[in-house]
Amino acid sequence: MLVAAIQPRIDTSHLTPDELANNKRLTKEQKISEASKQFEAIMVRQILTEAQKSSIKNEFNDNSTASSIYKDFVTDQLANSISHSGGIGLAKTFEQQLSQPQKNHGVPGKFLQP
Repeated sequence: MLVAAIQPRIDTSHLTPDELANNKRLTKEQKISEASKQFEAIMVRQILTEAQKSSIKNEFNDNSTASSIYKDFVTDQLANSISHSGGIGLAKTFEQQLSQPQKNHGVPGKFLQP
């Protein structure tokens, strides 16, 4: 009986898109999954950033550099956590779209026109 070698789990959440694409230890499915999560995190980060903007300026708003850095750090971590814990569903949709084979009817470089 043949038993497949156990592959150690690779933490891909810290990889840049270039490192992810060029990583020989990851399967295509793993790359697509991580790229989808990272893209969803970007979208969530933009939503969170806009949601944090105050529409009413007053004396209680702290607009210091330190406060801005802290808010950016918290927003980045929150967006990454949301995306990697199931997110809002965008990553799954992206992953499904990217995993589907391209329909080109056997003609290289020719795709269906709408």
